[in-house]
Amino acid sequence: MDAQSRILYEDNHLLIINKKAGEIVQADMTRDETLSDLYKSFIAMRDGKPGSVFIGIPHRLDRPVSGIVTLSKTSKALERLNAMFRNGEIHKFYWALVCEKPLEPEAELSCYLVRNERQNKSYVYSGDPSVRKDAKLARLRYRLIDSTDRYWLLEVLLLTGRHHQIRCQLADMGCHIKGDLKYGAPRSNPDGGICLHARRVEFVHPVRKVEMSIEAPVPDSWVGLHRM
Repeated sequence: MDAQSRILYEDNHLLIINKKAGEIVQADMTRDETLSDLYKSFIAMRDGKPGSVFIGIPHRLDRPVSGIVTLSKTSKALERLNAMFRNGEIHKFYWALVCEKPLEPEAELSCYLVRNERQNKSYVYSGDPSVRKDAKLARLRYRLIDSTDRYWLLEVLLLTGRHHQIRCQLADMGCHIKGDLKYGAPRSNPDGGICLHARRVEFVHPVRKVEMSIEAPVPDSWVGLHRM
């Protein structure tokens, strides 16, 4: 997919992209090209803009995860989106293809997570959270929406936004995401990504004040792994 074909929505304030697994949203130690840099260059060339293009980053998506990334094209939109993410006003739905059948077809998961910075990994903490300042409450809802002989497709609604939250909480209940070696999947995917996809986002436009619902098609590598 080229840069234009991955734009799911664009206006003067917002740019919503379907990120590929393996891309980084913001610069890290690898110095690989970021999604924000890619679209700064693309917009400058497409629109013939002199000087630098503003792209604000109100949220992140893990490198091996695909799907919706919401970017801002103005500082006003960025400020408002930041507040909306903090206040839980942006609803993010993910699709997770897991290697084990969940015990319940739908449920809410709630636990405390602690992050190991050195390992870049989160763990479920079962002790008293009052004695661990770094223990963060993590909540999500999931429902089983499809299955094959080998995999189960879950739709996940994030209620909090913790580090590796979906990956960690699903693994903790025995439902490892396909390809996610870090959290216990038996094998990697050929492309190095994992079968976790930011499928849909719902929110009120920060400037225009209209209701938005944007969906991102799943990667081609998912074809045949589940029935749509």
